[in-house]
Amino acid sequence: MFNPRFGRRQALALCAALLAGAASPALQAQDFPSKPIKFIVPFGPGSGTDTSARYYAKKLQQLSGQPVVVENRPGGNGFIAVKQALSAPADGYTVFIGSNSTLAVNTALFKELPYDPQKDFAPLTMMMRAPAIVVAPGDADTKQLKDLVAKAQASPGKINFGAGSAGYQLMGELFNDVAKVQTVHVPFKGAGEVATAVAGHTVDYAFAEATSVQELIKAGRLTGLAVASDSRVAALPNVPTAREAGLPGIEAYTWVGAMVNSKTPADTSAKLAGWFMQIATEPETQQFYANLGATAMSGGPAQMRQFQADEIALWKRIATQAKIELQ
Repeated sequence: MFNPRFGRRQALALCAALLAGAASPALQAQDFPSKPIKFIVPFGPGSGTDTSARYYAKKLQQLSGQPVVVENRPGGNGFIAVKQALSAPADGYTVFIGSNSTLAVNTALFKELPYDPQKDFAPLTMMMRAPAIVVAPGDADTKQLKDLVAKAQASPGKINFGAGSAGYQLMGELFNDVAKVQTVHVPFKGAGEVATAVAGHTVDYAFAEATSVQELIKAGRLTGLAVASDSRVAALPNVPTAREAGLPGIEAYTWVGAMVNSKTPADTSAKLAGWFMQIATEPETQQFYANLGATAMSGGPAQMRQFQADEIALWKRIATQAKIELQ
């Protein structure tokens, strides 16, 4: 026979369990983090993405009280790192430190991506932005941007450029389109490899972020031909803008932002985002990036989401204008 009293007990127990389950994300966020956090970086050491990751790792470790480990997973157009980040548990303990290449430009270069940078990731905040610089070997006779253009015009298809990611590849194609030349893309695993390749004459030129090449330019191993921005970089005052160098229409930035798996509990994502934004707005962070020729950025999840959407639209438009064949 049915016992109403026993039924009520069951119902109350079930409600208590449901309420406990509903509260669990908040409780998890209160306890988070209780173990080390991992940063996944799609490029090797020497890149602006890696430099940003290591700076933020140190800062986040101080705020969270837990170790923060940086893991470099270069190669494969960022797919290797993305796969690792998305295959990890969506619990906030794995943060993807992405760039314009992995989070925006890849959408303009590939017919089918093995991931969706907008749907699969939830943004935390922007971290930094830096203008790209056109560089050539320091001991080459290419001392100005017009020298590179003249060489490329004289030898169609024989001048090559290095690119450590899809973003830099697209910048090289933008240069081809604006300068009306034909130069050949040579892929590398990251900014450090590209800088070494240019200095060693393995490739003729490259677009590189200021953070990864300014010391090589100052040492004379690389020549800065132009800054792809509307203003010069304070750390490299002698490098002209592309417009000043006679080639207006080339403006390209690299940027870095933090993401987590979109299935991460909202409260945990919000806690991480709060820490990241706190780091981004510290005077020490502003100075850190200024010394590298970059600009610290912040804004939080909503602003990063809009920024990412705008960047995707921008690079798709540039890829179409340059008539780039999708891979």
